[in-house]
Amino acid sequence: MAATPESLVKAKIKAILKAHNIYYAMPIGTGYGNSGVPDFLCCINGHFVAIEAKAGKGQATALQIKNLDAIQKCGGHPMIIREDNYEYLENVIKECMNMELKNDASSTSNY
Repeated sequence: MAATPESLVKAKIKAILKAHNIYYAMPIGTGYGNSGVPDFLCCINGHFVAIEAKAGKGQATALQIKNLDAIQKCGGHPMIIREDNYEYLENVIKECMNMELKNDASSTSNY
């Protein structure tokens, strides 16, 4: 089966995240989950980053934009990554790696 253009973008994003040892999850939209959730939910040095992958001239749906806006309003960093802006993702990763957390996450751990 041939890879779709968007699956190639997702594969590149995965490679970038793995190269930086970044935790990520790829939620699967089902009837039991939330629709419009970004393709990648990441934790980069304690910072929440949400990535929607698009290929070519593909546009985010209204529901995807609503979710990305909600993430931004809550202090997360949402983005749309496509073939021409992988460098933006690399820059966000570098910025997050250089930022200190506002709260000590280890003090709230219950495990």
